[in-house]
Order: sequence, then C-alpha cells, then structure tokens
Amino acid sequence: MNIFYWIAGVVLALAWASRVLDAGVGARSLADLSQSEWDRDPHGEEKFPGVSVIVPARNEQGSIAENLHRLIRQDYDNLEVIAVDDRSTDQTGVLMDEVATDAAHRRGKQILRVLHIHDLPPGWMGKVYAMWSASLQATGDWLLFTDADVMFEPQCLRRAIAYAEEVGADHLVLFPRIHMHTVGERMMIGFFQLLFFFGHRPWKVADPDTKDYIGVGAFNLIRRSVYDAIGTYRAVRMEVLDDMKLGKLVKDNRYRQRVAYGYELFSIRWAEGAMGVVGNLTKNLFAVLQYKILKSLGACFALVFLNLFPFIGVVIAHGWSRAGYIVALGSMLILYCHRSRRAYISPFYFFLHPVSTLLFLYGLLRSIFFTLWKGGVVWRGTLYPLDELKKGIV
Repeated sequence: MNIFYWIAGVVLALAWASRVLDAGVGARSLADLSQSEWDRDPHGEEKFPGVSVIVPARNEQGSIAENLHRLIRQDYDNLEVIAVDDRSTDQTGVLMDEVATDAAHRRGKQILRVLHIHDLPPGWMGKVYAMWSASLQATGDWLLFTDADVMFEPQCLRRAIAYAEEVGADHLVLFPRIHMHTVGERMMIGFFQLLFFFGHRPWKVADPDTKDYIGVGAFNLIRRSVYDAIGTYRAVRMEVLDDMKLGKLVKDNRYRQRVAYGYELFSIRWAEGAMGVVGNLTKNLFAVLQYKILKSLGACFALVFLNLFPFIGVVIAHGWSRAGYIVALGSMLILYCHRSRRAYISPFYFFLHPVSTLLFLYGLLRSIFFTLWKGGVVWRGTLYPLDELKKGIV
C-alpha cells in the first residue's frame, strides 16, 4: 500500500506542478485590453473596419434592453447590432423592437436591427440557428457573437478591434469579468475557472503547432472572411458547445487565434449560487465528453483523483510518501493565488476545493443521467435528441 501512495503522490505532484511551471510564463503573455496602450483607434485616422455584433436571445427580458443599450453606445463608428429573438415566450422580442425604434430616433439611422425567429428547422440547435441566421444579414468585416446577458463598457469594441488588427488575429476571444454575489458562486466559479484555464491553456492557442483552442460565448470575435471559410455556424449546427467548437474550427484550419483579458471591459452574471453553476454545467459536461459513457466515467475518476486525492493522501499517507501530496496541494494553492489576481476570487477558496470537486462531480453525473434519461439535451425548453447530437459532433 505504501508503494501505491508513493506512486500516486508522484503522479499528482507532477500533474499539478507542471501546470504551475507552464502557467508561470504563459499566462503572463496574455494581453490585458483595459491597459492604456490599447486605448486607441484600430486604424489611426483611417475608417474603422465594419463590425456586426450578433446577440441571440431566448426569454431574456430581464437583461436584453440594458445589453442592447450598452452595445449601441459603443464608441465605435462603423457598427451594426443584430438582435435575434429566438422563439421567446416572454417580452424579449417586444423589448428588442422598442430599443431599436428608440435608437433609430436618437441617432437618425438604424444601428440596431431585430430578427424574429418563430420556428426552428430540424437539425439545428436554437442558439446556433439564431446566430447563423443573423450572420446572413450581417455586413461587417468582423462578426462579434455575444450573449444577451453580457454588459459592455463603451470602449470595449474599439479596444478589441485595435488589438485584433495589431496582432493580425483572425479570431479573438476575451475573458469577461464574472459578477459573483455568494460564497457558493465564488467557490464553484473559482474551481471551474481553474480547470478551464489550466486545462485549455489559453496562452497556447496562438501557437499553430499545438492542439489548444478556445471559444467563449460572451465574446467570440471573428473575421467575416474566416467565418465563411470554416463553414460558418452551419458547421456546428448541432453542437451544444458551439462557442468552443467555433474556436476548434479556426484552429484546425490554421487561422490565427488570440486570447486576451477583458475583465474591465465587459461583464456577466453567469449563475446564481453554487447550484446555479451546477445547473449550467449539467447541459455541457456530457457534451464535452462527446456523450460517451466510458469516457465520462473515466473523467469522473480523473476528477476525483486529481482534485480530491491530494487532500486525502496528505492525511492517510505516512512519512516521505506524503511529499508528493504536499507538492500537489502547494501547486494547487499557487494556481488559486495566480487566478485570484484576475478573477476577483480569494485564494482561500483553495480550502473549499474538495467541496467544489464533489459538486462538480455531481454536475457531471447529473449531466450524464439526465441526458440519457431524457434521450437528449433540454436547452431553453427545447429537447435536442441524443442521436442527432452525436451525429453533429465536431
């Protein structure tokens, strides 16, 4: 048994310490677009490149009006906003029309257009179809796909385009600031960000020789020519993870992908409470694992071993066999400290990491169970059959 503890401790120490070494250099390479150096116009005195912002929304009456008002107040000269009412059953579509009418009266031009979708054709996810439909009407050189509950600061788009043009990006992803109001939210979002950030290694996506790719639904900015070349959103029409898979198509086709911090430029409230985070993950986690049961069970084991066993091993191991677990826990704490400087989450949430792990595991098992039990994924009131989802995997 002591040999097992030794081996497990060494594996855990190497796994976590390697992330510290990798992130120590890589994460610092990501630009922060709130810095003064990016407070500039994209082309100096030249005309701004055209940007079409596409906002799909289904039953978002609580946030859609403020979202659209903030977008049309961007300090960007060559802008159009296309809001898509995706079969809403509340006042979302009405509010969109009201904002569009008000914006036209104030500005003297139609900066905001509204597209109403009443029926979803077979073989499409609702949100993906909404974004694809809007992209057919977009006229911009760049397309920004975002969400209805994202709140933008006026200079966000100008800085993002300036950075994208400067570095020659074809696809730019920005990380938003996430508003967290409870201990449970901070605990779970801190845990999720730790897994996401150090699992997907955003500092590696710019390297064409790596397989790392990324996408964020709150801010996916892509050149129109590249969007068309990779097959548009039609290529991911049955993908639950449409934002990530758009990034995968960009990377697989060797276009230039970049990631930057946008924490002071736009924000989002992702979930309410710890169980709200678990609920959001229920839709996605089985899809991440391509709806494969054995792969998902293996992921459950890996999740527990990597995240929970360091806390267990440091207690039950003896003597020098504890060394590996101590290194793993120390590395984990360093990563929490690293993320705390950007994510506004105290590093002391490290001590709740075991609780977060168990809740994340519950979310994964819940995702597997409900997808299999219902025969598909239920998203915003629509059931997408599992057979079709499997066929649509990118």
